[in-house]
Amino acid sequence: MKLVLKSATLVTPGQPGIHGKKRDLLIENGRIAKIAANLDTPEGVPVITLKNLHVSPGWFDHSVSFGEPGFEERETISNGLKVAASSGFTGIVLNPDTRPVPDTSGDVVFLREAARESVAELFPLGALSLGRQGVDLAELYDMHGAGAVGFSDGKHPVENPSLLKLALLYAQHFKGLIYSFPLDGQMAPKGQMHEGETSVRLGLKGIPALAEELRVARDLRLLEYTGGKLHIPTISTAQSVSLIAAARKKGMDVSCGVALHHLFFTDEELSGFDSRFKVLPPLRGKADVKALRKALAEGTIDFVTSDHSPKDIEEKRLEFDRAAFGSLGLESAFGILSRIYPLELCVEILTRGRERFGLPAVALEEGQRANLTLFNPEGTRTLQEADLASTSKNSMYIGQELQGSVYGVVVGDKTQLA
Repeated sequence: MKLVLKSATLVTPGQPGIHGKKRDLLIENGRIAKIAANLDTPEGVPVITLKNLHVSPGWFDHSVSFGEPGFEERETISNGLKVAASSGFTGIVLNPDTRPVPDTSGDVVFLREAARESVAELFPLGALSLGRQGVDLAELYDMHGAGAVGFSDGKHPVENPSLLKLALLYAQHFKGLIYSFPLDGQMAPKGQMHEGETSVRLGLKGIPALAEELRVARDLRLLEYTGGKLHIPTISTAQSVSLIAAARKKGMDVSCGVALHHLFFTDEELSGFDSRFKVLPPLRGKADVKALRKALAEGTIDFVTSDHSPKDIEEKRLEFDRAAFGSLGLESAFGILSRIYPLELCVEILTRGRERFGLPAVALEEGQRANLTLFNPEGTRTLQEADLASTSKNSMYIGQELQGSVYGVVVGDKTQLA
């Protein structure tokens, strides 16, 4: 397969020699064969010429949920990966919130096989505990051998500190990455939103920032004791940032991520009891948003995630306290992040993370496997429900103005254009 991308502006913050230059790219047999100012296109070779085409290394999301197996009505793997590719993501890490729970090597193999024909690549997480019950350790080593890039109980907090200690010790033998969701459930029984002025006014049970921060502090103390590799996903408070920064100064191997909605919305959005804004961790206050934005830009927070979590209509259109947590995020990720950060920083953030999961870094260089995102950073549009290709439609970004648009991706010898 051959393909030419014509007159593309290269956005490669980590490669200053070509960053910002307008170039043609020849893709041949799944690799970048040539990058030049003006390539002669061989007869019969497809040429992609798009308005204000920009090309960057492929974007990566480390926390995505679909549904299959068990919840196909929310989203299938095939359609979910189409959505990811049309949103500019060439690779996603899939959360283990399916039925059955992926807690064996066979489950991990199933997920990888289900994604084999898709353009965007799927990297599964295995469950940390059997059935995500938080009692017995799952088959971590076998799942690692089958292709699991880390181990997580999703948004089920690891309540048993002994289990997390055992996981951190055991996974060191094969350099496994252990997730721990930052929530002390006993501090927030039946909590619905951030504990603060808005929750008091609305009469909803709160989830205090302390519930997150106590768990982060506990997990970091365990990591200091055991060693190993810990990842804390979707932190949402300024104090969590400070705790993780202090741990790094001690030399501890900890990474963290933040959900895009925690950079953009505050808990005030819930004043209308709109369950689209009901997420976990909950939307916090303005001071937290400001601290999270700064920490992500500086690298104290390692990655951003769309925290894409499809829920069907029966799970969302309920009384607020009965509605499920979660929002779509893939399709609006670039358009919202571009409103927060300048283009170069936006792309640098979206391309972070692969090495943490034992995956090779992506570079826009001749001879490298093609792993490219195609987009136009200019122009705005308002997201409508009809724009969503996801099976579920539970997006908190409906009605928001998005900056820029995504054309598609090229991954190896596969191409998907939106």
